[in-house]
Amino acid sequence: MSRFVAFDVETPNRLNNRMSAIGITVIEDGEIKDSFFSLVDPEQPFDSFNTYLTGISEETVCGAPTFPQLWPQIEPYLSSGLLTAHNAVFDMSVLKKCLRGYGIDWKPYVRYVCTVQMGRRLLPGMGHKLDELCFYYGIELDHHQAASDSRACAEILLRYLEAGADIKKHIRTYSFMK
Repeated sequence: MSRFVAFDVETPNRLNNRMSAIGITVIEDGEIKDSFFSLVDPEQPFDSFNTYLTGISEETVCGAPTFPQLWPQIEPYLSSGLLTAHNAVFDMSVLKKCLRGYGIDWKPYVRYVCTVQMGRRLLPGMGHKLDELCFYYGIELDHHQAASDSRACAEILLRYLEAGADIKKHIRTYSFMK
């Protein structure tokens, strides 16, 4: 594996079936090479908790692209390497719900790694929340901001790889089938 695509999504409400932001950070040959960020108009109301957590509100996303408008920009990133996320099942499920909700077909299955699951195996006995790992590794973090969270996830993955983690042992498959 030489290309990883770390991504993070923020959601507008407790339904977790739409995005209000997405951050993508690309690792290639052991270095961060590219990144992408966009707010997303979820076309749904925001819960006050989510707005408090992320700072993203209906006003913030006014004029932002909807998921179907953004998909042609983010699909090439997401299809270009091994997907990586911190608590990947959450981010993958939001992506799946967005694709399904808007009737967009993608791949039936996607291979991914989760930096939480990797951390539990590689660093037992410590906390594996994103902010805890960033503190441990000295990684800058503006938590619950998709661009910062995706970059932090990428940086954590790089630390794991530098420490000798065998990525093949951590690859999982996520189904995008209905």
